[in-house]
Amino acid sequence: MENWFHGEALKDIFPLLEGKDLISCMLVCHQWRDIAKDDYFWKCICTRKWPSISKIVPPGTTFHRLFTTFSQPPPPRQQPLPLPNLSFEDLVFYVDVWTEEKEILLSSAVSGSVLRAGLTNVPNGIAESLRSHMDSPDCKMMMPVNPSVAIAYGNTATVSVLVSRRDTNKMARVANRAIFDYVDVTASRALAYEYLRFSPRRPFISDIRVWVSLLFQAGGGHAILEVFGVEIDFCDAATTEVEFLWLLDMLDWK
Repeated sequence: MENWFHGEALKDIFPLLEGKDLISCMLVCHQWRDIAKDDYFWKCICTRKWPSISKIVPPGTTFHRLFTTFSQPPPPRQQPLPLPNLSFEDLVFYVDVWTEEKEILLSSAVSGSVLRAGLTNVPNGIAESLRSHMDSPDCKMMMPVNPSVAIAYGNTATVSVLVSRRDTNKMARVANRAIFDYVDVTASRALAYEYLRFSPRRPFISDIRVWVSLLFQAGGGHAILEVFGVEIDFCDAATTEVEFLWLLDMLDWK
């Protein structure tokens, strides 16, 4: 008789609880758990949380399952990306830098593995922010320019980048005559960007930019930029090697 009265009291209290509190009640004892299993209590909780759910009840589920499935906060971390179907050893990058008079300043074909290895000999006199960036653990694609190339400060330059892959014998465009329209002397880099073109099979991926940077030392009273390296990055969307390769794999390969 006493348990019956307790049960009736719980049936009056449980509909007033929040979901997390009702879950805690289920852990108290067998009697509380058996009573709290009643989907009516979970219906009360769900209709307070999502009032529209009472208008057309979703078929094939219970309110208890509905609550436990959709009320939890998202996990603190994303699942790691699976390994891409591409490696830097498969890639060759073709980098061409032009003056506004369409004279070639720099033309280089460099393997992805060399680009990924980065710069080994960094000159003195570069900005501290650039040196910190080069020392950071983020994935970087940098190629040396040796001998260095001199560009007069204020002159316009453009860059084109193509990439080929050995595993499929296809090519893709990374940048097409992107303009170096911003020179950050304090960071020792001139920047150009272009929005990546992805495969039509990836229709919902857009607005991701590739950034191409000329890395330089200032000379001649900052009138001449001595370019010693080129960096290609996707800092809008990728910082790890796996993310870089996934972005490259999703390009419009032809």
